[in-house]
Amino acid sequence: MSYFLDPVFINNFCRPCLSLCWQARADHDHRSEKQICVTHQEAKGLFCEADQTLFRGLCSERPGHAAHSHSPIHTAAEKKVMITAEYQRIHILLQEEEQPHLEGLKKERERLKAIYRELTGMCHKLDTELLQGLENVLETTDLAEMQKCQPMNPELPSWPVSEFLHMLNNFSVNNVLSQTTTVHHAILNDASVISEDDHPGVSRQPRGSGGSCVVARGAQAFTAGRHYWELDMRQSSSWILGVCKSILTSDTSISTGAEEAFFLFSTKVNSQYILSTTFPPLVQFVKRPLGKIGVFLDDDNGTVSFCEVFRNSLIYSFLPLLFSSPLIPFLCLKFP
Repeated sequence: MSYFLDPVFINNFCRPCLSLCWQARADHDHRSEKQICVTHQEAKGLFCEADQTLFRGLCSERPGHAAHSHSPIHTAAEKKVMITAEYQRIHILLQEEEQPHLEGLKKERERLKAIYRELTGMCHKLDTELLQGLENVLETTDLAEMQKCQPMNPELPSWPVSEFLHMLNNFSVNNVLSQTTTVHHAILNDASVISEDDHPGVSRQPRGSGGSCVVARGAQAFTAGRHYWELDMRQSSSWILGVCKSILTSDTSISTGAEEAFFLFSTKVNSQYILSTTFPPLVQFVKRPLGKIGVFLDDDNGTVSFCEVFRNSLIYSFLPLLFSSPLIPFLCLKFP
């Protein structure tokens, strides 16, 4: 009986709650380990803007980080919050600008429906009734002319994004174009360029007839990493720039393959400038770039982007794609 002198109290535990407790503790320990430098066993206090990683102050002198731009963790966090807020602000402005246009289109739709119903009903009336109501129809037509919708400008506004080019300059490379070839009477295949017929208000022009092109290609092919370069396009109104898998040139033609050819086209027709992109062919309704254009190639995420340096804004960014082969920079300037 001496065994029952000291009773033991057994606590009851919920098995799922107990499992979640251990899992939460493991996640907390794992996050704490990420904040500690493995080499110095101290907390990481700097953020590398090029590699997007955390490290300790003593590690900044290592070859892997010495040439990169560094900032304290709290500064990098504040910059991220600022950029996110900027994007949200632009999104709200676009929504506010879109709403009046949608309401105007809705009213115009209802007005046209009413006119259609009225005209349909008049088709079944007698000739005498039709003549009697002719005056009302003319008044309605005059009112429709007075309330005709004003032509809308399809050109989209360019919104500057803070710190956009500053971030891209971390991946800047120089002298990407080295091989230059002059091609006479250049011909572009239909799969890789927007024609004049794809843009409203532009008359048909023979494509590829006459003129010469100066083509520059990069000697280095990029297979990994992030690369950014800028080109001054003020001296030419018709040009092609971007990156591609391969470019075939001869003395009379240029063949640009549509597969993995990421190009931005500028064409001047009847004093109008048309910007378009390939893969797939799309017209870009943005203002004509002024001065330099930046090209950003992100091999790691499979994206190619074009931006305007003067307005500090994005022109177009291709959807992420897994590149199957190295890409080289490409530039073509067309002369009359």
